[in-house]
Amino acid sequence: MGKISAFYTMPHPPIVIPEVGQGEEKKIKRTSEALEKVAIDIENIKPDTIIIITPHGPLFSDAIALSFENSIKGNLGRFRAPGVSFDMEIDMELTERIIQYSENENIPTADITKNTGARYGVEYGLDHGTMVPLYFINRKYKDYKLVHITYGMLPKIQLYKLGMCIRRAVEESSTNAVFIASGDLSHKLTHDGPYGYSPHGPKFDKEIISLLKEGDALGVFNMDSSTIEGAGECGLRSYYIMFGAMNGYDIKGNLLAYEGTFGVGYAVMGFSLRESSIDMHKLLIEQNQKRTKEKLENPNPYIRLARESLTHYLTYGEYMDIPSYVTEEMKKLKRGVFVSLKKEGQLRGCIGTIFPVTKSISQEIIRNAVEAGLHDPRFMPVEEDELEEIDFSVDVLTEPERALKEELDPKVFGIIVRSRGKTGLLLPDLEGVDTVEEQLSIALQKASISPQENYTIERFKVIRHS
Repeated sequence: MGKISAFYTMPHPPIVIPEVGQGEEKKIKRTSEALEKVAIDIENIKPDTIIIITPHGPLFSDAIALSFENSIKGNLGRFRAPGVSFDMEIDMELTERIIQYSENENIPTADITKNTGARYGVEYGLDHGTMVPLYFINRKYKDYKLVHITYGMLPKIQLYKLGMCIRRAVEESSTNAVFIASGDLSHKLTHDGPYGYSPHGPKFDKEIISLLKEGDALGVFNMDSSTIEGAGECGLRSYYIMFGAMNGYDIKGNLLAYEGTFGVGYAVMGFSLRESSIDMHKLLIEQNQKRTKEKLENPNPYIRLARESLTHYLTYGEYMDIPSYVTEEMKKLKRGVFVSLKKEGQLRGCIGTIFPVTKSISQEIIRNAVEAGLHDPRFMPVEEDELEEIDFSVDVLTEPERALKEELDPKVFGIIVRSRGKTGLLLPDLEGVDTVEEQLSIALQKASISPQENYTIERFKVIRHS
C-alpha cells in the first residue's frame, strides 16, 4: 500500500535561485534556507514520486491539467538563466490513476501532451512554479518520478475532492510519495513591489499562515473573497487540493520561513498529521449547502432580482416579468445600473449602463443581469449549473451632477468626463485609484480625451447591493 509521506507548501520566486538572483537571492535568505531544509527532508524520505500542484502550467477554467508524457523538460531561460534546466520522468501509472479517479468523481481533467498542448494552445513543459521547488530538491535527491498537475479554476470543493482522489490513487498503488503545494501568497505587500500595494495583501498573508499552522481547513475555505481577490495570491487553490489530500487527519503546520521582501509573500511550511474521526469533506459539503441556501434566499430585492433574472433567462430563453417583491422605488426610478457576477471570488461577468436605457431600475437590473451573464465579451456565457456558485452584486448609480475638480473624491464619487461626443466613466472606490488626479487621468484615457482638451466633469455616487 502506498502513502503520501510528507506535505509541504513551497513558494516559487525565481529570484531565490542564485543563477537568476545574481546576489539578490541573499535578501530572502530565510526562504532559501527553508527550501534547502525541505530538500534535506525529502532526501531522507527518498520518495518514489513527487506530486506537485502548480499555478503556472496550462491553466483552464473548467479542468485540471496533468502532464501525460513519459518525460517533461524545462529551463529558466525566461528568467535569464537558460542553463538551469530540468528533464524529469513522469510517473505515468500514478498520473493515469489520478485521472481515472478524478473523472469517476466528475472532476474534469485534461491530459497534456505535446499534441494536446498544441491543440489547446498551451506549451508542454515545466513551469517556474514547478522548477523553483525542484531546483532545491534536485540538489539533494533526484531518484524520483514526477506527477505534474496545474490546478484549474474549478469550485474549491471540487479541488478538495481532487486532493482526496490523489491520495486514494497513491494509497492504492505501491508508491511512496511527497506532496508539494506550490504557490506564493499575496503579490501586493509593498508600494514598491512589482504589483503595487493593497491592504488586503498583509491581511491575507497573516490570516492564511495562521490557518495553515492550525490546520484549519474550514477557516481556509471560509476566507473573505474580497480579501483573497485584493491580495493577488496564486497559492490558495494549491492549498485547497493539499487539504483534500489530508482529509481525515488532524493537521498542524510548521512554518519554516515567511518573507515579503520583494512585495510578494513567500511561505515555506511542513505539516504533521494525526488520524482523526472528523470527515472534513462532509463538513465542507454541509457548509457549502448552507451557504448556497442562504445565497438563494437573499432577501435583498436587488440581488434577488438579478439572480432570478439570469436564472429565468437561462431556463426559458426570455426576460422575466417584474415580480411582486420589487419595491416602488425600483419600479418608478430610472437609473444606470451595473450588475457584477463573481465565482469563487473571481469576476465572472460585469455589464452596466451609465444612463438608464429602460423605464425603471428593476427593468435595468433584469436586462443587465442577463447581459453580464451571457454577453460580457471577456468571458464564456454562464451556464445553468454554475448559478449556485455565483455571487451577484448590483450597483445603482445616482443621477450625475456637474462638478469641479476640487469637488471630487475618488473614494466617494465616480466621475464622467465628456468632450466633443467622447465619454469616459470611472466608478468610485476602486483599488489603486487614490487621488483625484489618478481618477481623472484614467477616465480621460478611457474616453481617448487629451488632458489638454476642454472637457466637462460630472460626479455620481454608487449604491451597492451585495
